[in-house]
Amino acid sequence: MVPEGDIIEILVQQEKETKDLLKNLTDEEARFRYEAHKWSIKQLIGHVADTERVMSYRLLAIARGDTTPLPGFDQDAYVEQAAFDEWPLEELLKNFSAVRASTVHLLKGLRDADWTKMGEANQSPLTVRALAYIIAGHERHHRNIIQTRYLQSPRFPHA
Repeated sequence: MVPEGDIIEILVQQEKETKDLLKNLTDEEARFRYEAHKWSIKQLIGHVADTERVMSYRLLAIARGDTTPLPGFDQDAYVEQAAFDEWPLEELLKNFSAVRASTVHLLKGLRDADWTKMGEANQSPLTVRALAYIIAGHERHHRNIIQTRYLQSPRFPHA
């Protein structure tokens, strides 16, 4: 799902595109769920930020030569515990931007050799480079879901 190009520039552009897509939604619209047991838009944005934090930590640990196998995480439990629906949408978008800025700064500080370092996360081998692309692909995947399943739903509560 990630286009060709410089991964750092792609991540910077994604942050702008996501904010532009969501910045004019009301809090009511951002609490919309396209099906009863699906996350709201607010929860989805919180999930993307949380997941990026986890992936960035993995990326940092591997880039710094830490060989400790890194655990998985339960995304549903994270969303449930976060109470993202109670956050103002503006704060969720600021949170996402802060996380993305941190990821971008981390990537800008990597040396060429760091990108190919191998580690283990969630019982799978992966490289620093792979984690950068996972972060970008994960965000793009969820933005596509917001565009197609949420905002285009006939039940979406347009203000």
